[in-house]
Amino acid sequence: MSRQNYTFTSESVSEGHPDKVCDRISDAVLDAFLTEEPEARVAVETFATTNRVVIGGEVGLSDKSKLKDYMCRVEDIVRGCVKDIGYEQDKFHWKTVEVTNLLHEQSAHIAQGVDAAGDKDEGAGDQGIMFGYATTETEVLMPAPIQYAHAILRRLAEVRKDGTEPALGPDAKSQLSVNYRDGVPVGVSSIVLSTQHLDPDLESADIRAMVEPYIFEVLPEGWITAETKWHVNPTGKFVIGGPDGDAGLTGRKIIVDTYGGSAPHGGGAFSGKDPTKVDRSAAYVARYLAKNVVASGMAEKCTIQLSYAIGVSKPLSIYCDTFGTGQVDDVAIEKAIDNVMDLTPRGIRSHLDLNKPIYERTAAYGHFGRAPEADGGFSWEKTDLVEALKKAV
Repeated sequence: MSRQNYTFTSESVSEGHPDKVCDRISDAVLDAFLTEEPEARVAVETFATTNRVVIGGEVGLSDKSKLKDYMCRVEDIVRGCVKDIGYEQDKFHWKTVEVTNLLHEQSAHIAQGVDAAGDKDEGAGDQGIMFGYATTETEVLMPAPIQYAHAILRRLAEVRKDGTEPALGPDAKSQLSVNYRDGVPVGVSSIVLSTQHLDPDLESADIRAMVEPYIFEVLPEGWITAETKWHVNPTGKFVIGGPDGDAGLTGRKIIVDTYGGSAPHGGGAFSGKDPTKVDRSAAYVARYLAKNVVASGMAEKCTIQLSYAIGVSKPLSIYCDTFGTGQVDDVAIEKAIDNVMDLTPRGIRSHLDLNKPIYERTAAYGHFGRAPEADGGFSWEKTDLVEALKKAV
């Protein structure tokens, strides 16, 4: 039997964190290519440091004559992302940052493993294992520590950008330690927040006074008590932020992107990868499946694992674990999933409508636990598979 009384901690990082700047740029490039062609192939990595952004990786369009034109647009995409995030520092400014574009055409050997041809179905873009998770502990069926760590930073970004708190900078990290009693989150034992500030005269106490009302606003009532420990900018000043303070790289915040450590992660990052890459699309569908299992009432918690081989269309395995909370046998859920979902790469993309420019918005504040959007964004958060699963078990 799993523990019922414990404290669990998760962290989030803001859109201005160096790694998230890189995730944002990589996904913005991906969206640009998908806007041109829904079947575009993109695997983009971004590196950022003082006054410099470097982009490398592979891209592919069916009309190769358009590739050069789209690669020339990359610099404008970078500057647009950095501007929207809010960087206008002396050593990292959207107008003056040096952009190095090292993108090249997709490898023919990778393409031949992925592309459909003759009687061969489209294969997975790589081998790997992917996990999805859902739990009843929040309304959006996400673990509470990561969901509220994201919520804090999202709210601070809102008041920074709308001018309510102009002293806040783009770079920030949050960390919540959540107390569980009888398996239910009931409060916060500690709050850690480090946020960049543009006024060098501000001290930790000033920053706490500024951000505290917003943290109370987003956390459930009663979760913060007199016993809650606060650590706001515990090192003191935090004026130099973003890639000028610390180098950034695409794909270094995979636990922040998923479940905050409450569930397994297969290892692959998401940002900058088109949905033929199962690192991304299969992780999305695994979350979709786990969420629908929990939403159906079959379990209070659910982990789904999928595995793939490069060039092979169907998953090698489907694994379900409901942690003893299941109203239906886990094996029956696995069989139901296999019956109701086409889990080939093309089947996933078709069911979740993933061949759209919907990825730049996922780059900060988590890929999961977000509301499905009218244009197809966060489609993997829908619970429209509930009835089909119920009928299949």
